[in-house]
Amino acid sequence: MHTDKRIRLGLLACTSLLLAPLAIAQDGDIPRTPSGHPDLSGTYDVSTLTPMQRPEQFGDKRVLTNDEAAVIAAERLQFHLDDDQVSDPNRTAPPQGGDGSTGAYGNVGGYNAFFIDDGTDAFQIDGQWRTSILIDPPNGRYPPATDERRAALRARFSEGETSIRREGGQNDGTAYWLNAGVDAAGPYDNMEQRGLAERCLIGFSSTAGPPMLPALYNNHKRIVQSEDTVLIHVEMVHEARIVRMNAEHDPDNIRKWLGDSIGWWEGDTLVVETTNFRDIPAFSQGSRDMKVTERFRMESADKLIYGFTIEDPTTWTAPFTGEYAWPRSPNKVFEYACHEANYALEGIMKGARLLEAEFRGEDTGGVANPTR
Repeated sequence: MHTDKRIRLGLLACTSLLLAPLAIAQDGDIPRTPSGHPDLSGTYDVSTLTPMQRPEQFGDKRVLTNDEAAVIAAERLQFHLDDDQVSDPNRTAPPQGGDGSTGAYGNVGGYNAFFIDDGTDAFQIDGQWRTSILIDPPNGRYPPATDERRAALRARFSEGETSIRREGGQNDGTAYWLNAGVDAAGPYDNMEQRGLAERCLIGFSSTAGPPMLPALYNNHKRIVQSEDTVLIHVEMVHEARIVRMNAEHDPDNIRKWLGDSIGWWEGDTLVVETTNFRDIPAFSQGSRDMKVTERFRMESADKLIYGFTIEDPTTWTAPFTGEYAWPRSPNKVFEYACHEANYALEGIMKGARLLEAEFRGEDTGGVANPTR
């Protein structure tokens, strides 16, 4: 995005903070279907600067002041302006092993600001700027994990160098799994070991969920509603959730990538309950035992409020609840051709073979592409 456009967006975001109290009352009429239910159909852009968990310095403070929200918007604008600076064409290559960047950058500086679309400000619900998506527990953070969950994590990471996954999932550029033996099993032995997002099966960051959360980019969601079915089309990895209205859940032995969703109306709120997850759901912090209850309500004709409650007694010691705003968008949801451009998976597998050859002291120059 060009710098001048970023400036205009930033000024618009800051101006909207000042005018927000005046806009609350301009709701307009909520659209309805012939049967009288709110018509949720349409496209929504759910990008937001508000985090899932509340920053600890806010404590139990759920709401931001206008000034605090304006500071967040301005800081994000400055971040993009800094990243939009012209790169030095004579710069040197990144250091071996990565440049130290974290998160989606993967320690190699993979994404630049052009691809990031995480919004220009925090979101509002009923005229209030929120400090986090999570609202219960009151501190806006996940409840403690169960002893069972903590023990499983300790077991996963305690094996150190011989573990299939290193602690924290870090990759230091070596075939560390071969420390257990030159023919030891590793995390890159076949493509089905890799993460679901890497394989273009479901999106990362639980974009389709449930719960359906904002991500680094591709934050559009489209709802198509009928009397007996609600379809939620998610931009990233072209996922389509099917909500069967006034139905019963499938038998327990039928497990789905996005779970089994059934819905019903409680007044003007669409309630969706999802169970029957696979062992690793899209919301990867949870388990196959997770139950997600979502609530969709129209705050106005142009804004849907999406809420969710997660219950998973094998993972957390208590349920937790979150909510955030889905503003309507005039944009369309375009095709997300994940597999067609998934060169990264090929590179991951080939790179592992090169690291293994290097570990064994073999010549890496003639290693054939193992994916062909």
